[in-house]
Amino acid sequence: MNFSEKTAVVTGGSRGLGRAICLELARGGANVMLCYAGNEAAANETVAACESLGAKAVAIRCDVSKEDEVKALMDAALKTFGHIDILVNNAGITRDGLLMMMKPEDFDAVIAANLRGAFLCMKAVARQMVKQRYGRIVNLSSVVGLRGNAGQVNYAASKAGVIGMTKSLAKELAGRNITVNAVAPGFIDTDMTAALTETAKNAALGSIPMGRMGTPENVAKAVAFLAGEDAGYITGQVLAVDGGMSM
Repeated sequence: MNFSEKTAVVTGGSRGLGRAICLELARGGANVMLCYAGNEAAANETVAACESLGAKAVAIRCDVSKEDEVKALMDAALKTFGHIDILVNNAGITRDGLLMMMKPEDFDAVIAANLRGAFLCMKAVARQMVKQRYGRIVNLSSVVGLRGNAGQVNYAASKAGVIGMTKSLAKELAGRNITVNAVAPGFIDTDMTAALTETAKNAALGSIPMGRMGTPENVAKAVAFLAGEDAGYITGQVLAVDGGMSM
């Protein structure tokens, strides 16, 4: 992918999927503005890795559920690089538990980070992208948003909501040469899945036709494709990167 002279904002870019996405875009020549929730050391490692690929990169702390912090993030990107061409909404959290025992505040926290955060970020860049008549927005949903999962009512609701927002905004912005798509990862080898018990891992693997976990790089390459010129006539779509798990 060639992202020369393009600027990408990646939320939740300090590690895991976010870091892989930052690196993939940087490898293509993009400037990268990434935000992180609290792990400054990891964010700085991502910046250094992007810079080692020849890209310019900056990390800013941002709670994407707060409108003023999102505005500050986008303002910083514009001040630093002059334009925002790509937005990747990757930031997200989990607060798992069966519905009958789920605390309302755990439901609210997941919706705020995963759904409200994506909404605020898209709202913050939409006017700029309309003005420049160009933009690529890629939202991270999940296989859970497509098929549900016991113990993740809040997470599934947030990720299904991301898909609805993606399709709706795609219709709003299509006439301005702005595409809005989603990537729905399945069972990916990250810190989050590494914390699962062997029983839980085996159960998940049993539901994957390909019989193995994906890698963050698998997801990052799908995001990069949707953010690139080759996907310029693709909008409002959900690309599942899940080894067939959602079939």
